[in-house]
Amino acid sequence: MNHIREGKEISGQREFVRLSLSLRIQHMALFSSVLVLIVTGLPQKYAYTSVSQLFFRIVGGVVVSGIIHRVAAGVLIGVGVYHMFYVVLTREGRSLFRDLLPTLKDFGDVGRNVLYFFGFAKERARFGRFSYLEKFDYWAVYWGMVIMICSGLMLWFHEHVLQVIPKLWLDIAREAHSDEALLATLAIFIWHFYNVHFNPSRFPMSMTWWTGKISEEEMMRDHPLEYQRIIAEESQTVKKHVSQGSMLEGADTNESSYNQEEKGTGKGEVSPDVSSSADAPQIIDGATG
Repeated sequence: MNHIREGKEISGQREFVRLSLSLRIQHMALFSSVLVLIVTGLPQKYAYTSVSQLFFRIVGGVVVSGIIHRVAAGVLIGVGVYHMFYVVLTREGRSLFRDLLPTLKDFGDVGRNVLYFFGFAKERARFGRFSYLEKFDYWAVYWGMVIMICSGLMLWFHEHVLQVIPKLWLDIAREAHSDEALLATLAIFIWHFYNVHFNPSRFPMSMTWWTGKISEEEMMRDHPLEYQRIIAEESQTVKKHVSQGSMLEGADTNESSYNQEEKGTGKGEVSPDVSSSADAPQIIDGATG
């Protein structure tokens, strides 16, 4: 079973692993770099304000702020490149990517939740491994990173860029970088933080970003279809082990009966051509896989 999805008994409370160590490290690097980019970038966008002037005095000036901004940008680029290789070259990454692709069910879930919120449906949508909210979060990051990285590199190496394209495109890149940064900031602090941390069911914070786990209660509430799938897989696994155990017990019983019969005949040795003892382990191994 994929280790992202397995359930474990921890201190009497079952928990399910949602994020592997690799994903948690990627997420930490992502949000750390983005927060630094926001803190150092917005003062440059609104440099005329007194708050921005105070910030520049604290960090040591506009130049120092720009250096910190570029270092954080380098981390963001590194995370983006690593994640691309991760989703292509690793089984875990490919599984994650497939489960995060939008489906027709997601559009149906949106409609069902709208009906539920307005009182026209008795139950809200039931989600699998990822809800449409989580998928939106994921793909919004992709879209934002493409715009921010491309426009940011153009501004970073503007002298080289102006040798290739007209200044108009550099101006467009500056506006796109500035506006997308503001949009990303609002999306993170309003949309993402509410859904992940400030939602009443998770307040004051979901610790999944740190532990990688969620409780069975959260799994049943937020991902009931995924929970049912895991329980069904576990049930099938138990049945398989029980079946294999029965086959193993049957093989032992047959061998014991055969030995009793041989002793009754008074033969001191069993002829190699009729002995099944050498074949018995092969049968058992085949049964146990």
